[in-house]
Amino acid sequence: MIHAGENSGESDGDLDAVMKVLAKYEAQHPRAEIDGFRQGSFSIRIRIVDPDFANLSRTQRHDAIWKLLDELPEEVLSNLSTILLLTPEETKKSFANVEFDDPIPSKL
Repeated sequence: MIHAGENSGESDGDLDAVMKVLAKYEAQHPRAEIDGFRQGSFSIRIRIVDPDFANLSRTQRHDAIWKLLDELPEEVLSNLSTILLLTPEETKKSFANVEFDDPIPSKL
């Protein structure tokens, strides 16, 4: 399930483009939950929680996602500040995950 802009209440063209590309991942991984939001003017944050990550190293996870993200123009990619790739179990232990569940408002 994809959620865009829910934490900030906003979506935009760059965020929409990122989420559209990540929909391809979701089509192949229906148990994945994908969240994306813009925080401030220059920061797009992405979180993918997928049980299929369980047997993959961090590098393998990022390689799979970057194969898709590399389709995006550089000006869109330059807005990506966080890409968090976790299993459901890892969300309980990840400090970075807290920012998705309870984001701190940007002052920019």
